[in-house]
Amino acid sequence: MSEPRFPYSSGRHADPVKGAPSLLTEDIVVGYPGALVPALRGVNLEVPSGTCMALVGPNGSGKSTLLKAVAGLLPVVSGSIRVYGNCVGACHHRVAYLPQRGEIDWAFPISVERLVLTGRYVHLGWLRLPTTRDKDIVAASIRRLGLSGLATQKIGNLSGGQQQRALLARALAQQADLLLLDEPFNAIDASTQDTIYDAMRNLRQQGKTLIVATHDLSRLTGAFDMAAYLKAGKLVSQPDASPCFLNLEKEQVWTG
Repeated sequence: MSEPRFPYSSGRHADPVKGAPSLLTEDIVVGYPGALVPALRGVNLEVPSGTCMALVGPNGSGKSTLLKAVAGLLPVVSGSIRVYGNCVGACHHRVAYLPQRGEIDWAFPISVERLVLTGRYVHLGWLRLPTTRDKDIVAASIRRLGLSGLATQKIGNLSGGQQQRALLARALAQQADLLLLDEPFNAIDASTQDTIYDAMRNLRQQGKTLIVATHDLSRLTGAFDMAAYLKAGKLVSQPDASPCFLNLEKEQVWTG
């Protein structure tokens, strides 16, 4: 993929390192400015390419912090994060971050179509206008999430479930290889949940990697390949406190 002449951010479009996992964190510590205690401490995580992983834990456990650090939105105090073998930001076009719905200003006067189009900016840079291909990708993403009839509607007019689908459509439009979804099932109706799970299945079939922060434990086995459990900023197993992954297909716990 070519680099935009005037990139949308300071990141680059580096190629993935051959054989590298989608995500590798090594003993990372992440904190917020002014906080006395880091939000994440000593987190070691490896997510193979093509994996759909659930990130599970109570509120305040560090799920959102981890996703933001991987997306390059929070600095790492110590340790390292590698995305496809590169430092965070070196292949930013390969990572799509879907924030929690409450972090978006839904009063901002743009349409659903314009919101989804922002998913293409990482490929366009600052000065290039969207091409016909970009517009086709946006239309397909909107259609995939069942929002075609609302494409010209202002985002502030959407219901909570429609807002969540619009955010996921923006992530799909980016055509990233690693998708970071922060609580996409929170406070939405059952129909929207099914739509999002269906989109996740489609992405898995395409070989994409998904890391999904969720409280919904009822569908872990059917919807995810792996799960990582966070508590008080550390990876823990159930029920003890050793760092682990849970391989849901084989129903085994793998210690990290």
